[in-house]
Amino acid sequence: MSATSTPNASPFVAKTKGGRITDFVDQRVGGSGMLREFGRKVFPDHWSFMFGEVALYSFVILLLSGTFLTFFFDPSMAETHYQGSYLPLKNVEMSVAYSSSLNISFDVRGGLFMRQVHHWSALLFVASVSVHMLRVFFTGAFRKPREMNWVVGSVLLILAMAAGFTGYSLPDDLLSGNGLRIIDGVIKSIPVIGTYISFFLFGGEFPGTAIIGRLYMLHILLVPALILLMIVVHLFMVVVHKHTQYPGPGRNDGNVVGYPLGPVYAAKAGGFFFIVFGVIALMAGFFTINPIWNYGPYDPSPVSAGTQPDWYIGFVDGALRLMPGTFGNWHVEQVWFGHVFTFNVLLPALVPAGILFTVMFTYPWIERWITKDDREHHVLDRPRNAPTRTAIGMAGFVWYCVMWAAAGSDLIATHFHVALNDVTYWLRALFFIGPVLAFIITKRVALALQRKDREIALHGRETGRIVRLPHGEFIEVHAPLNEYKRYKLVGFESPSPLPAEPNSHGVVDRKEKRRAMLSKWFFEDRVAPATPAELAAAHGHHGEHESIEPAAEQKSLSH
Repeated sequence: MSATSTPNASPFVAKTKGGRITDFVDQRVGGSGMLREFGRKVFPDHWSFMFGEVALYSFVILLLSGTFLTFFFDPSMAETHYQGSYLPLKNVEMSVAYSSSLNISFDVRGGLFMRQVHHWSALLFVASVSVHMLRVFFTGAFRKPREMNWVVGSVLLILAMAAGFTGYSLPDDLLSGNGLRIIDGVIKSIPVIGTYISFFLFGGEFPGTAIIGRLYMLHILLVPALILLMIVVHLFMVVVHKHTQYPGPGRNDGNVVGYPLGPVYAAKAGGFFFIVFGVIALMAGFFTINPIWNYGPYDPSPVSAGTQPDWYIGFVDGALRLMPGTFGNWHVEQVWFGHVFTFNVLLPALVPAGILFTVMFTYPWIERWITKDDREHHVLDRPRNAPTRTAIGMAGFVWYCVMWAAAGSDLIATHFHVALNDVTYWLRALFFIGPVLAFIITKRVALALQRKDREIALHGRETGRIVRLPHGEFIEVHAPLNEYKRYKLVGFESPSPLPAEPNSHGVVDRKEKRRAMLSKWFFEDRVAPATPAELAAAHGHHGEHESIEPAAEQKSLSH
């Protein structure tokens, strides 16, 4: 204790110089109390929780590598003639931004390595955030009290895509220029004001003279600051709400079973950070990504084929490729009131993304309204035990993947030697049919897995050993499950549909009828877990089978 809290006690005096400095800071900041409280925070242990850590560590690597690149990159669109070490582009006219990107790649010591570390870590950051969001959705971790944290995660995903796109466009090479050309087309498709927005953003007619500098400011200042803010808010909510945990004996919504942050998870986190850093460094050292010297400087006059954006933006490009120009005799591009309405660009660029992210942001409240479940949930669901939610997630995932695949429709056609029109027609059909098939198949598979779990819980695990009983009956020996595995198979809720309920005036309004209809759709197909009475009856019936002596098991059926 310090002298301020107990006047009669002698004050603590550190024996080392470092200890005296630490004690000086602690007496003025009070950090030891916060560290002691935070270090006792218990976190559960499961391999799927690592995706969030990978996202955090890859973002740290992004900041470190991006700081290095900032020292050498010049975000200017002024014209220059390249005089660097890459001879094929010697004396070629290009922007200063592209020239400085080439200098980083060929003339700065370690520059190409750091460029590739930055690019690989950016891809890993978006991928890990996406997989982390999928894990949260499929396990129901977005339920009360974590709805707002789910919204924060959705904002983080959008910001990660924005950071990736703004950085991807900075080198001003032919590939990134084509991406900006698509964005310019989408902006100009906005009725009335689109051309004005494009002129202002690009600093003139495309490609203008200002877009690289403006994207640079967004990429190194605004977007990273927002991402950092969202990460801080996300981690704060994780600490406040407790970490979710998978079901198991002794785990419930009122406790957390795991290890304390200090020293267990602190040591694990430190080691895992260097593992992630090492993997990214190996990828950057051995696998080339975005070889801008092969593409050359951006020239808006020719049309380039075979260009694809980074994977996380591909779904927008794919939706644009799938959109037809006409529906029968009706042309999608219309002239109304003296203005051109380019719906064949505006609709695919905005509507699918709008639907996807709107459903993402609102889904916790949609499910909460359907189920009328206002309880706090800290124990996760196995995806198979929430078949409708899992089917909805897979339908959205397949819908996204169809649009993502469409971004490479030309490469699919050339690599597999099929007609581009045929590829487009099949992908258009899958755009509508794919999510429906994914929903039906996923729900059937989840229900089948539930039935299998119920059978295993009641009858034990199949061993594949056939024995003959004294009265001549042949049976397969089932091995009993231990308590943990049995709890995993039966320890979950299986809600039934909630019928419509009258309001305070005794009237069942239309909104309540819609909710009841959705509740029936959500929970009508269900497999109830085995009850304790069923388990007791089943184990009593199979007790004689489980107690067969090894000698009897040797009397297996043979040819």
